[in-house]
Amino acid sequence: MKRTFALGIVLATTIWACSRVPISNRNQLLLVSDAEMNQQALVSYKQFLDTNKVISNSNANTQMVKRVGERIAAAATKYFNDIKHPEYLDGYNWEFNLVQDNQVNAWCMPGGKVVVYTGLIPVAQTEAGLATVMGHEISHAIAKHGSERVSQQYVAQGLLTGGQVALGVANANKPTQARNVWSTVFNVAAPIGANLAILRYSRQHESEADHLGLIFMAMAGYDPKEAVTFWGRMAEASKNAQKPPVLLSSHPSDQQRINDLKKLLPEAEKYYARR
Repeated sequence: MKRTFALGIVLATTIWACSRVPISNRNQLLLVSDAEMNQQALVSYKQFLDTNKVISNSNANTQMVKRVGERIAAAATKYFNDIKHPEYLDGYNWEFNLVQDNQVNAWCMPGGKVVVYTGLIPVAQTEAGLATVMGHEISHAIAKHGSERVSQQYVAQGLLTGGQVALGVANANKPTQARNVWSTVFNVAAPIGANLAILRYSRQHESEADHLGLIFMAMAGYDPKEAVTFWGRMAEASKNAQKPPVLLSSHPSDQQRINDLKKLLPEAEKYYARR
């Protein structure tokens, strides 16, 4: 019985893993549908906005966030139209909000639900700086990193039943564990977990989002060299902050990120030149 169940998981994983990340072309494991992810993201997003201070649309910084977000979303749409896969962004209903919080941060949930914290604006300094971060965060969603992390958690916690995966209340057998998976991956207030395997994957996701984000910001008309400049400012701003070793961090080191971006610039500049 155990052997049959294990074989079923292997078979299901093999079938569902036939997905590739756009631009990077990396194989990824996806066991959760876009519709499920987008639905759960929308619920979490609304709850977040209801319990945090959203800056008015009349605010100049809010207008900048929406302008940059819309340009990057349009660039992503153009990319998938150009490669004849417009369906890739089906279910995306883009939304961009600026939220009062001193964190130097931003994030994007599946389905295109984006939040920028006010603490990021002074460090971003320019629209191109903001586009660097928003392009990166939007790329996490476009690359389906959330779905991939949820899938990994489901496999790790044994939440596969009869070759099927379900989120939240849809998983009648293990609703608590299923909800915990979502919270672990998407709770924006949650600390980084201690699972080294997940952290290593997280660093891969970060680097991949840098790659995609650089392409999308270039297509949106922002000079990709500004990404290197922005991360240089971030490194300077955080040089006196206590950081974990790279092995225990979910992000590449500042210098690693800058070096990688410099290597990607020739590719991104081709998109920038023909926008």
